[in-house]
Amino acid sequence: MRLSQVIEERLREVFAPDMLNVEDESEKHRGHAGYREGGDSHFRVHIRAPAFASMSRLERHRAVHDALGPDVMTRLHALALHVEG
Repeated sequence: MRLSQVIEERLREVFAPDMLNVEDESEKHRGHAGYREGGDSHFRVHIRAPAFASMSRLERHRAVHDALGPDVMTRLHALALHVEG
């Protein structure tokens, strides 16, 4: 299973978002540090969920990292987050 699918499944399970978009931007980073042939290295996530409403920006990012878990976080090189409550 592609890492983008794992990311999407975990975020849907934990946050039941109103909106979720997981974009593999790996190809845009060809030749840069962390790039891997075939992708699955650089991601941009846009997520909106009621669970984030009372959280600060830092708390939202930590919550996403926790939801993804260390097995996902160690497999990717870059994760850009846009988190809304």
